[in-house]
Formats: sequence, structure tokens, C-alpha cells
Amino acid sequence: MNESNVSPDIVSRRSFFSHQSVMVSFMIKSAAKKLPTIGACGLGCALCPRYYTEGKSRCAGCGNDYSSAAIGCKIYRCCVKEKDFGTCAECESFPCSRFEGADAVDSFVTHRKMVANLRSIKGSGAEAFLEEQEKRRVLLGRMLAEFNDGRSKSFFCVAAALLPVEVLRSAVENAGSDGTGPSDVKSRATALRSKLNEAAMKEGIDLQLRKAGPKK
Repeated sequence: MNESNVSPDIVSRRSFFSHQSVMVSFMIKSAAKKLPTIGACGLGCALCPRYYTEGKSRCAGCGNDYSSAAIGCKIYRCCVKEKDFGTCAECESFPCSRFEGADAVDSFVTHRKMVANLRSIKGSGAEAFLEEQEKRRVLLGRMLAEFNDGRSKSFFCVAAALLPVEVLRSAVENAGSDGTGPSDVKSRATALRSKLNEAAMKEGIDLQLRKAGPKK
């Protein structure tokens, strides 16, 4: 069709939708992250309960293209969108004012290792950190597959994020993941929770999520 014969209204609408398509492509491209399983802030996305949630509330992590986890996050916007970093560990200003009190309380995922994880990445490199995180992810996968009674997912995620890897592995094995434990999932979940709590006490680690106190 000869563009000179197209009405101004159609041309305007074409221009609008073309612009929208370009903007959406830009948003998706700009939100893509170098390290998809590590949050810009240092949180382990693959150790978060929402990572294992089915349906609309599932979060694939702030590193997976344009994720809802990144919307409204000042740390993500500064780190990924503005500076094109994989995590804040790459920034010479880390830790900046955005991290003041950020690891003091938890949300649906523990924030206690947020800054510590970034310091580990900064000191030993992302590859070494990812290797350890993968061990944690595999152990968490076993816990969710073999011990989850429908009420333990959040607890297992906290344990996977906070306890040393070998302590996690020992707890899982001693709770009977090799088939020697209780046959019903409820009893297996109780056994593993007991082992994890026992190990946490020895390590001086609290496996409960810390909620923010009332505003003054």
C-alpha cells in the first residue's frame, strides 16, 4: 500500500505501536542480568521460597529477563539498569547507603547473608560463590522433594541459605533421605526440621525469619 494514501490516524497508530514494541524490547534487554541466580543485592534467588512457588506468585529471580522482583528495587535499578553490573560487588561504592539496615530484617526470604554474600563475591569471585550456591540449591532441592510436608518450604529455604553446606548435607543424610527414615512425608519433615534446628543451635544460627518491629 502506498503510504501517501494511508490516513494520518493509521500512521499515528502504527508509530505508537512501533514505539511501544521498541520500548518493551529495550526493557527486556536492559533488565537482563549477567548472574541470573544471584540478586543484585546478594540474595540467592535459587534459595528463595518464591522461586519454588507455582502460579502467578512465582518469582524466577531478579536476574531472569524482566522480572517482577526488580520492579521498584532501588538496588537493582542502580546496579543492573544504570551500571550494567551483575551484582553490587562489582561497584567501587559497595557497600553504599542503600545497604544501611538492609540485612537487619527479613521479608519472605532471609536477608542475613545479603552483604556477606557480596563480600564473598568481591573477595573470591562470582564463580567460586556460584559453586557453593549450587551445592546449597541441590541440597534444598532434595529437602523440598523428599521432606516437604507442605508447611516446611520457607524453613528449608532459610536453612539452605544460612547453614554451612556440610552441616546441611549431614542433616539431610541423617534425617533419612537415603530411605532409612520414616516412610511418610510428615514424619520425614519433622525429623529433618529437628536435625536442622539442632545443627543451627550448635552453629549459633537462628533459623526463624526476623520481622521488622512496629514503627515508632
